Amino acid sequence: MLPPFLHSTDEHIRSLELIANRIRQSIIEMLLEAGSGHTAGPLGMADIFTALYFSLLRHDAKRPTWDDRDRVVLSNGHICPVLYATLAHAGYFPVKELLTLRKFGSRLQGHPHREFLPILENSSGPLGSGLSQATGMALADKIDGITHRYVYCLMSDGELQEGNTWEGAMLAGKERLHNLVAIIDRNNIQIDGFTEDIMPLEPLRAKWEAWNWNVLEVDGHDMEDIITKVNQAKSSYGKPNMIIAHTIPGKGVPEFERKFEWHGKPPNKEEAALALESLRSFAGQIQHEGQ
Repeated sequence: MLPPFLHSTDEHIRSLELIANRIRQSIIEMLLEAGSGHTAGPLGMADIFTALYFSLLRHDAKRPTWDDRDRVVLSNGHICPVLYATLAHAGYFPVKELLTLRKFGSRLQGHPHREFLPILENSSGPLGSGLSQATGMALADKIDGITHRYVYCLMSDGELQEGNTWEGAMLAGKERLHNLVAIIDRNNIQIDGFTEDIMPLEPLRAKWEAWNWNVLEVDGHDMEDIITKVNQAKSSYGKPNMIIAHTIPGKGVPEFERKFEWHGKPPNKEEAALALESLRSFAGQIQHEGQ
């Protein structure tokens, strides 16, 4: 249901795009302050996280441990700046806390740590383990007869090189876990280069279909398409759901986009200023309040 101040789907989509842009600005600000961290993946996944937390998920920031909430498992933990920024803008903790990223004693570690930040459903660091965790959660709900919530798993394409991923994929397909919605960030890069140069993944869709998954593909920056495809996945029955989200690493900052060199490094002061200028002006399309 749309918030009462929004009267059309177009207004709702536009509001989500503005939120995603603000989340991208927070990502740049926190990475600059930290002086370390990953840039490309978080910027590329801002639209997906915005659609989930501001339109699709069953959750309540005032009750983070609400038992009936949907579960979100972040498998590729290195993109946690986008998770932290989204949670902060959704009201889970103060936005100003984002500037403590990676600092000693901070709840916002360089890889998500559930012991420090109990809002999280899982800790993640070693790649390839998230799908198995999410499969276990979805299977437990099926065994318990819980039908009103979904388990979401956010994954990177590079971590599909980890064998553990395919063990989870086989089990989810065997158990027909239709309450599981996995989303791959198909941005085609990893830290050392392009995925298809390092360890080719294609034909990616056919591989998931072979494991008995319902597979959808989406433009990861088209907010309406994201919402439509996730709802289609939720309405399917008899198979786990894989959404291959085609995204642009570094999205929103032309100087960063599609460059694997930005996978695992933060911007310096000058680069961050350039990035924020681009985001605040929507790549020069508008004047922002600072001009």
